[in-house]
Amino acid sequence: MNSQFRSQSDYKDMQSIQSFHEPALQILNQLIERNKINLRNKGYDENNAAITKEEFAQTMAYRFRVTQWNAQQVITSLSNAGQVETFGGYVKPKAGDQ
Repeated sequence: MNSQFRSQSDYKDMQSIQSFHEPALQILNQLIERNKINLRNKGYDENNAAITKEEFAQTMAYRFRVTQWNAQQVITSLSNAGQVETFGGYVKPKAGDQ
């Protein structure tokens, strides 16, 4: 256990949030692909596809059966780990991670 955690429960909380990283990235990639198809069909640049943090959190909360707060924690954790880009109210995978 690292010295940055005040107690064992903090460490367990961080572990449980990080356990959602891989499935969350899969969901994000599915949502991004859907938006890319929509942009392509309308004649726009598909590289501009992004998902709102709210939609991403709602989808995760529904599929993982967790609260909205936990889903937001996963988004924050993904951002801090450098696995997603966040800008404004939007999120998308890092350029090389798709």
